[in-house]
Amino acid sequence: MKTSIFEIFKIGIGPSSSHTVGPMRAARDFAAAIERRGELARVQRIATDLYGSLALTGKGHGTDRAIMLGLMGELPDAVDPNSIDQKISQVQLDHSLLVLKRQPIPFQLESDVLFRKTETLPGHSNTMRFTAFGDGGSVIDTQIYYSVGGGCISREGDAACLHDERPPVPYPFASAADLLRIADETRLSMWQIALANEKAWRPESEIRDHVERVFQTMEECIDRGLRTEGVLPGGLNVRRRAPRLARKLAGQSSSDPLAPLDWVNAFAMAVNEENAAGGRVVTAPTNGAAGIIPAVGRYYLRFTPGACFEGIFRYLLTASAIGILYKENASISGAEVGCQGEVGVACSMAAGGLAAALNGTSMQIEYAAEIGMEHNLGMTCDPIGGLVQIPCIERNAMGSVKAINACRIAMRETGDHKVSLDQVIQTMYQTGLDMQSRYKETSLAGLALNVIEC
Repeated sequence: MKTSIFEIFKIGIGPSSSHTVGPMRAARDFAAAIERRGELARVQRIATDLYGSLALTGKGHGTDRAIMLGLMGELPDAVDPNSIDQKISQVQLDHSLLVLKRQPIPFQLESDVLFRKTETLPGHSNTMRFTAFGDGGSVIDTQIYYSVGGGCISREGDAACLHDERPPVPYPFASAADLLRIADETRLSMWQIALANEKAWRPESEIRDHVERVFQTMEECIDRGLRTEGVLPGGLNVRRRAPRLARKLAGQSSSDPLAPLDWVNAFAMAVNEENAAGGRVVTAPTNGAAGIIPAVGRYYLRFTPGACFEGIFRYLLTASAIGILYKENASISGAEVGCQGEVGVACSMAAGGLAAALNGTSMQIEYAAEIGMEHNLGMTCDPIGGLVQIPCIERNAMGSVKAINACRIAMRETGDHKVSLDQVIQTMYQTGLDMQSRYKETSLAGLALNVIEC
């Protein structure tokens, strides 16, 4: 185990963790590395080449805008989403960009960010090459970065998200079987195992502060999405539906036994409509699946007896442990394994996390997480127009309801079941590797091909 809850749940902006958050972080890292070497003043131009899925769907995901922001020194968790349009417009108006807010360089979006749609590089399906030029076109630096999912990046030759320098943890695990064994031997719950491991790297107060900030950001995102009307950007003319659905539900009789699920739909769509509009969201574990864990979390608080924030703490810590299994043993990148690696993983994390919030046993938690993925196997990533709108918004609603049902099935059982979480993780990964690339966040097939953009 090398991944932290701080990497599983990151605060950023929409519409995509791998195509927006990752490229922004990569661009800033590239510029910051040049500055650390004392060479920033020499830079006269920076060119960016995008390959694979980044090239094919980067326009719809705002990758070019994210790179501009990153070069300016902005970070996904700090930039004000309401300021982005003005910052981008100013660069385009001036044909100039301030690298890290101080080194002016000429900048033409059409020539300085190139979408290499017919080319791929071997490292990953989300690849960027940054090149900084000095006087006379001399190359100051060139680096290749990979956006590997969930906003995490790595630089060619590095492993930026693995943090091998971290101290060892008391309960290392590489599989769900390890987690179950540790829980049995120590009588600790999965969330307690996750917390003990995190405490090897930082104080518990810092961990709790992060969890609280993450969930508060999720809650604020739901609330913004429930009250914000309008049409989403990008040209598909997709109308926000969460506010109208919430108004209808608020005016309905409380006698409908399935009304909580209607609310879950509204919560999930609210988040993903905010994400599609470039708003503040939490990668959970990605932006494309950002609505599931917040929606299920609010379901727990609003509709389950005895719910409390300590239950949310158990929920997110357990979900992070499950997310770590997917990240380290498979993938959470839609460009690598399809939407099963995004919505499927989020559904699995939410199902297991909800079981933990409800004080389920370790076997029930593992079973809930397994169900959550088993019935998302093979899900393609085929966003229409490269936008995180259709089918992504409704897909989060469906994934949220599925996570709740997975938890309910598991909690009615002892935990014994035929298919293990480890087996379903490996199946998901192998399925993703076997999936044709045109079904993996390229917008070359599926709904993206068969639904006319209008």
